[in-house]
Amino acid sequence: MRIAIAGATGNIGKLTAEVLEQGGHDVVRISRSLGVDLTTGDGLDAALAGVEVVVDATNSGATDRDEAVNYFGTITRNLLAAAERAGVRHHVLLSIAGVDRVEGNAHYAGKREQERLVSEGSVPWTIVPATQFHDFAAMVAMWTTQDGAASVAPLLLQPIAPQDVADVLAEIATGSPQGRYVDVAGPEPQDMVDMARRTNDARGVKVKLVPTWSSLFGVEMAGNTMLPGEGARIAPTTFDEWLATQGNQG
Repeated sequence: MRIAIAGATGNIGKLTAEVLEQGGHDVVRISRSLGVDLTTGDGLDAALAGVEVVVDATNSGATDRDEAVNYFGTITRNLLAAAERAGVRHHVLLSIAGVDRVEGNAHYAGKREQERLVSEGSVPWTIVPATQFHDFAAMVAMWTTQDGAASVAPLLLQPIAPQDVADVLAEIATGSPQGRYVDVAGPEPQDMVDMARRTNDARGVKVKLVPTWSSLFGVEMAGNTMLPGEGARIAPTTFDEWLATQGNQG
């Protein structure tokens, strides 16, 4: 099967491409660095020639709501239009569990726009909502580090291993469109501050962690907001198992 991965140079896109290739599929990697610009559509028609399935694992670092909605909206419109022209039979979108429960976050607003466009489009689709990844807490700490201290919200998460996400995406991409898939999550809840501390310790990163709701995430994301919904698909890899693979990267 010929399958295109949008966002193929990102963490999840790269892993998904590798899983599919190991399964004997012909993978087309789509990213700006590989000559395809999703924001303009340049190179997209050529990339999707003969493609049966598109997996969208794109991401954005936009922190402004309008910027995030515009970015995700633009690349999704371009991708869907090119997929329709190419006769793609299945569009798989990686999204976020609980994306409809958080209003104030710019990234979530952009992902909601993606979901809307995909679900209203003419290409048969599956939306896969996943919880945050195991490396998410350490990434937040890195983003907020200033003068040796990092601000991290005490969020309750049920994180999932990136490899497990890639395995699920590859499985779904090779099957029939399913509409909105169940939430996909890791096996157990974790506190994000503790996750950041333990990941940094494993990697040899020295930074003071400051638990606070006044940084990237507000109290609207507290409690069970970030946890998967009922009937979620639980992936096998625990946070402890993933942590054991991190070594000392300091």
